[in-house]
Amino acid sequence: MISFSGLYWFFYWHCRSLIKWILRRSTQLCELQRICYDKPAGNPRSSAVEYSLRHSKSPDIGSMLNELDDAATKKTIFGRLHKVLLERSVRTVLRVKKINPNSHVAFVKNYSRCIEHIWGYRQLYHIVEELRLSQFDSSVEEHERKLTRLWTGLCPKVPLEARITKQWQDIGFQGDDPKTDFRGMGLLGLDNLVFFAEEYTGAARHVWSHSLHPQHGYAFAIVGINLTHLAYSLLKDGSAKTHIYNACKTMPSLRAFHQFYCYLFYEFDRFWIESKPADVMQFTFIKDQFEKNIRDLLANPSTVFKINFVVEDV
Repeated sequence: MISFSGLYWFFYWHCRSLIKWILRRSTQLCELQRICYDKPAGNPRSSAVEYSLRHSKSPDIGSMLNELDDAATKKTIFGRLHKVLLERSVRTVLRVKKINPNSHVAFVKNYSRCIEHIWGYRQLYHIVEELRLSQFDSSVEEHERKLTRLWTGLCPKVPLEARITKQWQDIGFQGDDPKTDFRGMGLLGLDNLVFFAEEYTGAARHVWSHSLHPQHGYAFAIVGINLTHLAYSLLKDGSAKTHIYNACKTMPSLRAFHQFYCYLFYEFDRFWIESKPADVMQFTFIKDQFEKNIRDLLANPSTVFKINFVVEDV
């Protein structure tokens, strides 16, 4: 027996082509043009363009999507290739949809921005995934330097007594050697923490000071790595597109992901303090509620998280 939902989609897909034909005849604009002219810039426009392209029946557009997907997977949409792919994508759509670029200059500009959003996001995911799968290696000098930078960012006036020391527990690692805590999120977890400590030093130290609270404290670094997992999950399942598409004017970069993470960490700290947990055993419950709140916000197409931290007294 066919469900109501099944009937809806059956009729939707069979009627979609007819609806598009009627709208094109009445407006003299194809679906992509209507989206680029009518939808607000950012997530509403880029998500609608992405949906339209993915459901196109044109073989040429299908080939174009495969080429862009391949480049994003290989993480090669940079420099000259970025420009070549963008121009090729624009030319393909103009030709297939019979759009005169001289008469629709605004369309070319708006559509190009959407392409950068869509495949910049896909490339960003693969960059982030590569970092997540890269494990911390004590024999790599760069990895060790990042650990030192994290310590210096949070505790500039306190020298480390040794590479392996209980001091690491002061900033929220579980043991004397932080490397064991990065197994789940790899270098991504470390890079997120370092970025927060160096780019938003005041906010990071503010959050760290909260983690030392005698009653409502928590393990700063371990919570940070848990929030790396949350940021990664939101990126992977596409929920983060709302913020990324709205926040980025051009190609989303790794910096955009780090900033997204910093926002999550700062807001989680505030949520944690306001929840007044009896002890750290409530972490999972509070984190799950925080994630639900974030996902609810991201369900709004206009959501964009502002990275303007206001540091108040503890």
